[in-house]
Amino acid sequence: MISTRIVIFAKAPLAGYAKTRLIPALGVEGAARLARHMLLHAVRTACAAELGPVELCVAPDRVDPVWRALDLPAGLIWSEQGDGDLGARMARAATRALTAGSNVVLIGTDCPALGVVDLQNAAAALREHDATMVPVSDGGYVLLGLRRFHATLFDDMPWSTNVVAEQTLRRLGAIAWSVKVQTTLHDIDEPDDLQWLPPDWAHLKTMNDHAVQNN
Repeated sequence: MISTRIVIFAKAPLAGYAKTRLIPALGVEGAARLARHMLLHAVRTACAAELGPVELCVAPDRVDPVWRALDLPAGLIWSEQGDGDLGARMARAATRALTAGSNVVLIGTDCPALGVVDLQNAAAALREHDATMVPVSDGGYVLLGLRRFHATLFDDMPWSTNVVAEQTLRRLGAIAWSVKVQTTLHDIDEPDDLQWLPPDWAHLKTMNDHAVQNN
C-alpha cells in the first residue's frame, strides 16, 4: 500500500509575524500564543494519524531559533517553504512527496477542527480518487490530498480569497480528475472565527477576552 505523507505548512509563531489578522482581537502576544497552540496541535494530530512521514514545511527557515524553542515531536521531516506565493510553495512540496512515491496531504495549522479521522479519511479517499479536499467556511480549504501532480491546481490561484476551493474544484474538473470532497470545517483567521475554537481550548478564549478588554 502506498504511504501518505502529510506536509504541514507552518509559519513560526512569532509575535507580529503569525496570525496577524487576529491581533486586533487578541493583541500581538495573544495572537502568537494561539498560533503556537494551533501549530503544535496540527503536528501532534498529523503524527497521531499514523499515515506515514510527517513533514513540517516552515517559514522562516529551520535555523531560526524559534523552532528549537517549541516542544515538537521527534521524527519530523523538516523542509523550508522557500520563495514564491503560496501556490509555488505548495507545488514544490507536493512534487517532492509525490516524486518520493507517496501520496501527499497538504495541510496548514489554522483549523483546530481538523482531526485524526479527517486525515485518515483523506488518505483513504486517495485510494480511489485522484484528489481530496477539506473545504472551510470562508471559501478556502484546509486540506488538499493528491496522488499525482498538476500545476494548474497551484498556478495563478487567487489565494486568501473566498473562491479558492471553488476554483480548485473547477480546475480538477477541467483536467478530469476524480475528487472526494470532505465535510466543510471552520478555520481561525479573523476575529469572528474565534467562536470556532474547540471547547477544551477555553484557557485560550479566556486570554483572548482579556486581550480584547485591554485593547
